[in-house]
This record gives sequence, structure tokens and C-alpha cells, in this order.
Amino acid sequence: MDNHIAFRTAALADLPAIVELLANDELGRRREVTGPTLDARYLAAFNAIEADANQQLAVAVDEAGAVVGTLQLSFIPGIARTGAWRGQIEAVRIAETLRGSGVGQQMFEWAIAQCRARGCTLVQLTTDKGRPDAHRFYEKLGFVASHEGYKLGL
Repeated sequence: MDNHIAFRTAALADLPAIVELLANDELGRRREVTGPTLDARYLAAFNAIEADANQQLAVAVDEAGAVVGTLQLSFIPGIARTGAWRGQIEAVRIAETLRGSGVGQQMFEWAIAQCRARGCTLVQLTTDKGRPDAHRFYEKLGFVASHEGYKLGL
């Protein structure tokens, strides 16, 4: 399938569509707040991301300009690995109608190129254990489940 998709940094006007994408699965429905009015916490988070040079909230848009995918990149400096920078990819979502179409792969190729351009020597991500389709997708892209991740809700 030939997808004419563009990738760019998200604008404030994209925020409602991003939240809808994040909420469009079983796990997301439990985590996100949707409704006619955007929860103020999303705006505060958007503003913090926009103000931080090491954060990039990105969207994939189709030819009509509709947001059909999103992810967040974090560029993390570190002392380990001889002062290596890491690119962290999180909050990945593709519109349900485009899953399996190649758009996700295009989005990851774009995101990895962003990490390379920033001098990252490693790209990492976490994924919920309840997302086996995502695990297969990441492995197909060359990611290796080399570490065990832990989270502590606060």
C-alpha cells in the first residue's frame, strides 16, 4: 500500500487527535481521559514538552492533514556507554484503519532518523506486556527485548 504520510512536530491543534489515538485501545481507554473538553493536564504536558529541547511530540498526517499517528521522542544524555545519548520512543499509536499498512514502519524510520540526527547511539522503547502485536512489530523493526523494564506508579 502506498501511503502518502508526512511526519512533523505536533502543534497544539493536534492535541485532541493525539489523545483520541492514545485512547483507542483497551489499555488506552483505561489510561486516558476523553470527552468534549480536553483535560487541562494534557495542555500542561504539551506545554512542558514544547518547552523542552530534548522532547519532541510528533504526529503522522495523511494527505488531507488528518493526524493518523503519534509518538513522543525523548533525547536522553548519559554518562554510560561513553557519554552516549539515547533516543527514547514512547506513546506510539497509529490510527486503527492504518494498522498493518506500513505507516507504523514509516513513522519509526522517521523517528530513528531524528535520533541519529541528534547524535543518539541507541534507540530504546518500552511496551506494555499486554501488547503482543506491538512486540512483534518492534522485533520486525530490529528492536531486541534485551532488558526487563519496571515501573512504579506514583
